[in-house]
Amino acid sequence: MTTNLTAPMSKQLLFGLLTITIGVELLLYLSGYSQLAGTIYDAIMVSSFFIGLKLHRRLSSGTRKTKLQHIRQFIGAFLLFILGSTIINIYSSYAFQDFSNDYDQYVETYTEVVSDDSDIVESNEPSEPVDKMWEVIDEIDTVGYDIYTDILAGLEEVWRLAYIILILFVFKNIFPKRWEKGRRDIFVLIAIFVTSVLFGIDHTLSTVDSWPYEIGAIVTFANMGFLFGLILLWTRNLWVTVLVHSIYDILATLSWYYFEFIVEITAMILLPIYLILVVVEKNQKTSNIVVSEDIAN
Repeated sequence: MTTNLTAPMSKQLLFGLLTITIGVELLLYLSGYSQLAGTIYDAIMVSSFFIGLKLHRRLSSGTRKTKLQHIRQFIGAFLLFILGSTIINIYSSYAFQDFSNDYDQYVETYTEVVSDDSDIVESNEPSEPVDKMWEVIDEIDTVGYDIYTDILAGLEEVWRLAYIILILFVFKNIFPKRWEKGRRDIFVLIAIFVTSVLFGIDHTLSTVDSWPYEIGAIVTFANMGFLFGLILLWTRNLWVTVLVHSIYDILATLSWYYFEFIVEITAMILLPIYLILVVVEKNQKTSNIVVSEDIAN
């Protein structure tokens, strides 16, 4: 895998990797002060999809999987992330109470529907259809924008893979002897660790909060990032990791607004489906082995 990741690349691809790593870091920081920087950041994240098409080929092992295997791999990775993120959230809620309390307050305030007594329409008062329509449109606009950013968040995994490739290139040139001996797993793990720390820091770049909150956010999101990195390494499939990231964030957003336990309910639905797919795939492999033996005989 490391040989494919560090294969020679064109100057255009190298420029693209630098843009979606270092360039995005700068824009993410400036987005806290400039709306234009935030817009350019979104544009680069969208364009990173096309860079991901090239990087995915470097990451994949080359073996073709069936649609059933892809679905099973996605569900397995998704369930793994739900389990891991739950453990991380429980840990952070105890280890970083300032962050946990402030974050819960932020979610509550952000998703709060204004329902003051002054806004309540009495039953004998005529309702205003136009006002109601704009309230619905405003809610759709708010939730829709959050889901849009959740979709873009999945493309952060292209950012992660780009960083991993650049870091491996650095290790390859700094430690050529160790690299040639084939002891490269430690380099991959270091690259995933570095990207995880950057992932945690990036979630605090555009905001200014107290140090207890900042540290709690960095550690929490860095752990999340490390989990995404392990999923990327395990599946060797960039788009599976992108989907896991995006769909988890979308479900988290829906849990803010509508269904508090939608993530857990989704996991309960997917678990038996995953087990069924494992059994089906195992039976298919057994059948193929039997057929092969019959042909050989």
